[in-house]
Amino acid sequence: MSEDNRRIVLQFVEAMSTGDPELAAPCLAPDVVTVTKGHGRFAGRREGDVMVAMIGAFKALLPAGLGLTVRNLVDGGDQIVVEAEGDGVTSEGTPYRNQYCFVFELAGGKIRRINEYFCTVHSDAVLWPLVERQMGSAAEAS
Repeated sequence: MSEDNRRIVLQFVEAMSTGDPELAAPCLAPDVVTVTKGHGRFAGRREGDVMVAMIGAFKALLPAGLGLTVRNLVDGGDQIVVEAEGDGVTSEGTPYRNQYCFVFELAGGKIRRINEYFCTVHSDAVLWPLVERQMGSAAEAS
């Protein structure tokens, strides 16, 4: 099962990297949640449907994708940790490079929980202004 879990996790990371919600959706259990740790604008808990929608919406912010490169993968069977670095460019031409650590919990061959760690200061400075310009007041409600 561990090889299958790695495959599912890497497929999900690829979906995040390229902004492909159709690639992401089959990786997720119906009751999946993600928790973005920290205190920035992107921090918080999200259900699966919101996760998939956000992956698609990020295409407007980063048209060529987040550009994730996996630097390390620690396989604990039903818990897989991925360290990755992103190398993207925003829709306004600003480089967006961040470092990530994802802790995936899986059950039954699907992702049930993701704890996500990244520099929220950097994402708030580079991405949040784009979110506000593109989504207006809807961004504040999320």
